[in-house]
Amino acid sequence: MTDILLIGDATETMRARMAAQFTIHELADMADPLDWLKAHGANIRYVATNGHDGIKSEYVEALPNLKVISCYGVGYDAIDTAQAVSRGIWVTHTPNVLNAEVATTALMLMLACYRNLLADDAYVRSGKWQTDGNAPLTRTADNRTVGIVGLGRIGQAIADKLAPFNAKILYHARNEKPVKYTYYSDLAAMARDSEVLICITPGGPSTHKLVNADVIDALGPEGILINVSRGSVVDETALIAALQEGRLGAAGLDVFEQEPKVPATLRALSNVVLLPHVGSATHETRAAMGALTVDNLLHHFKNGTVISPVPECAKM
Repeated sequence: MTDILLIGDATETMRARMAAQFTIHELADMADPLDWLKAHGANIRYVATNGHDGIKSEYVEALPNLKVISCYGVGYDAIDTAQAVSRGIWVTHTPNVLNAEVATTALMLMLACYRNLLADDAYVRSGKWQTDGNAPLTRTADNRTVGIVGLGRIGQAIADKLAPFNAKILYHARNEKPVKYTYYSDLAAMARDSEVLICITPGGPSTHKLVNADVIDALGPEGILINVSRGSVVDETALIAALQEGRLGAAGLDVFEQEPKVPATLRALSNVVLLPHVGSATHETRAAMGALTVDNLLHHFKNGTVISPVPECAKM
């Protein structure tokens, strides 16, 4: 049977489907992964990984016959795609199947910030509703101007879900798109004109700390920042300072710079909603992601092509 390297975890269904076609070698079982790969890597044709773990460049170098790196997740910044393309290695990911779920998470965070959901829940649980009376008023999420950073498939899904809230949509992307929304080439200018900024752009060097102190200050003391993309996209230190000093109103975060480590200063703030990177974490969506991850591997094994290559590999 053909050998496959599994990096990170996989569901029982994924394992069963892979085991029917491949001999699975798990990185987690290797005392010294690089030494093992140098000794046995010539037999590895496929890699199954995820967006968080990716695969180290030195591991790829130790796999001279590698054909496909199949990534469970839409983000793949932990994989050196330039290295892969130079070697003729396909890199795949799982787009589209998680668009709606991540968009729902972005909307959920926005609503939780505006309506002070967590504080009101705590108010009831503490008994203060009975002893102190009604909770303070919150703010409506309707009729807001929302700037979307990255109007790809998920960004469009977020815009679609905001339609019933009568949101005015602005967007910042590498290029202007044929859509009805207002395009901004200058992110700080868009933040200045927005009440909410939602980040859903890919991670990687080109977007590292794209949302910096200037952008955060432009959003202002009434503004809300939502991040469902990658922690690296936002300057976390600048964000914390702005939240502490009242230069930013609130933030809803599903991702962080050094996951799963979240700074104590951020966890201590009352004007943030924090999630443990669960943007697509439903049984239904994760099953669809797992199926596509394995489908890409099996499709290449049978046909020599893949179903959902990352953009860098689309022309291979």
